[in-house]
Amino acid sequence: MKIVVPIQLVPDLVEELVVDSSGAALDRESLRWKLSEPDDHAIEQAILLKEKGGGEVVVLAPDLEGVDDVLFAAAAKGADKLIKLTGDFEGGFNEHAVARAFLPWVKEVQPDLVLTGVQTHNGLDGAVGAIMAEYLAVPYVGYISGVSVAGGKATLHKDYPGGLRAEIEVALPAVLGISSAESAPRYVPISKVRQVMKTSRIDTKDAGGLDLGGAASVKRMFPPEVAERATMIQGSAEEVAAKLAAIMKEQGLV
Repeated sequence: MKIVVPIQLVPDLVEELVVDSSGAALDRESLRWKLSEPDDHAIEQAILLKEKGGGEVVVLAPDLEGVDDVLFAAAAKGADKLIKLTGDFEGGFNEHAVARAFLPWVKEVQPDLVLTGVQTHNGLDGAVGAIMAEYLAVPYVGYISGVSVAGGKATLHKDYPGGLRAEIEVALPAVLGISSAESAPRYVPISKVRQVMKTSRIDTKDAGGLDLGGAASVKRMFPPEVAERATMIQGSAEEVAAKLAAIMKEQGLV
C-alpha cells in the first residue's frame, strides 16, 4: 500500500503576527513557520497504517523556512520518502495553489491513500484534501480520527459535533482529511532526527509557477480594534437587573 501525506506549514501563533505595508497580508519576513497540527496527525496516522499492514509512506511539503527539519522528523518517525516542492511559496500562496502544486507528484506516486490535515488555521479557501480529491476524481472524507484498510477498502471513524462518531467505508483510492490520529503524534528526540539526516534524502521537485486562482481574495487585514464599549453596571442585584432590562428595551431586544 502506498500512502502520500501532503503537509503544510503554517504561521506559528506563538509569535507576533505583523500586517505588511499592503494591509492585506501578513509580513512574511517576520513569520515563523511550523507544521500544521492536523498535518502532524496525518503523518502519524500514515505511520500507524504502515506499521499495521506494511507499505510505503511518502511525505510532500512546500519549500518554506524550516521544512527540512519537518521532513527529517517525519523520516525519523517512519516515513520512507521525502519530497520538497520548490516554488515561490515565500511570495504567497493559498489552499488552491498548494493543492495544484502537490497534484503532479501525488499522481506520480499513484497512492492508495492520500492523508492530509483536515484544515489549517490560516486557510481561507477550503481544505487542501477536498480540493485535491476533486482534481484526482476520487472520494474525500474529512474529520477522520481512525483508519483501517482491508480488501481495497478503508473503514473510517468520522467525527461529528457533539461527540458523535460514524463508521464509514470508502473504496480506494481516496483522500482523507485527518483531524486526529488513532494515537497522539509520537515524540522523536533530536538525536534520532540528526541520525536520520545522515541516511535520508530529501528529493527536490519544481512546483513551477503557483496558480492562485479559485481562492478568496483578502481586501484588508488588521489587528483587533481596541475600543471602550463595555459598560460596568454597579449597584444592588435589583438595581443591576433594572438597568439591564432598560438597556435591553432600549436596544429593542425585549
